[in-house]
Amino acid sequence: MRKGNLMGVRSDIKVLDATIRDGGLCNNFEFSDEFVKALYKANVRSGIDYMEFGYKASKAMFNESEHGKWKFCNEEDLRAIVGENPSDMKIAVMADVGRCDYKTDFLPKSESVIDMVRVACYIHQIPAALDMINYFHDLGYETTCNIMAVSQASTDQINQALEMLNQSPVDVIYLVDSFGALYPENACELAKVYIAAAEKSGKSIGFHAHNNQNLAFANTIETLSYGVSYLDATVQGMGRGAGNCALESLLGFLKNPKYNLYHLLLFIENNMHQLREQGVTWGFDLHYMFTGMLNCHPREAIAFTDQKRTDYSQFYKELLDNV
Repeated sequence: MRKGNLMGVRSDIKVLDATIRDGGLCNNFEFSDEFVKALYKANVRSGIDYMEFGYKASKAMFNESEHGKWKFCNEEDLRAIVGENPSDMKIAVMADVGRCDYKTDFLPKSESVIDMVRVACYIHQIPAALDMINYFHDLGYETTCNIMAVSQASTDQINQALEMLNQSPVDVIYLVDSFGALYPENACELAKVYIAAAEKSGKSIGFHAHNNQNLAFANTIETLSYGVSYLDATVQGMGRGAGNCALESLLGFLKNPKYNLYHLLLFIENNMHQLREQGVTWGFDLHYMFTGMLNCHPREAIAFTDQKRTDYSQFYKELLDNV
């Protein structure tokens, strides 16, 4: 059964802007402080609930000199943007299973400006994710578990993962369409499975869409209509490959007066075009549609973009040969 209607306002909805984190995969996290501060201010004025600043990546695995600062989200870098964050908007970072040093790189919540840690994992990494979730919970953070590439997981795997997460202190369980392979019909069916499981333990469900088949916005509002309450989006859909649900589309759809589209539009006018001019690329194109249709990782499509190829039919044939 659908929850709410097109004219109503749902108090459980939370909007998370993932522009710096997912968009950072497009420019190696090399956003200027001016850009990030302008987005922070725009998000506060727009009523956004959470802003994800980037990853807490392992400095042993990744050289800080080879990446922008938002791959690591050092406390001092966050505070240079938000100070003590006097706003109502909460600060989030992502920690990837196997790619972070979580027991050394996180302060207790009482000493950090970070409010939420989003633990990202593949479904076979749930045990490791649970260890991280327990650790962050004990430090005082809100937590999520973002199960990636769920379109390739089996029903049994999903049910087992949800049962394990239900017994953990995690606050939000995210359905993540990493490959942009879902359609509204199966996105909502998966959402119903997640929601039914979460109701047993009082947890919330989130949705993170990719736009490989031009369906990120459609899938987001479809899952929302069945009870998903944490919604990820990025400014102009900026994100890896085909990108994500566009934040401006989502704010335009939501009827809650707490959200204000105007300030986000000002940010887009004053900041986003320069990224395109600098050669940063993202967004829907045919080669991303192919990987979404075939439910496979977009790495080959990203390489297609980097090589400035336009032979779509040949690329499609190459993908079919490897399925």
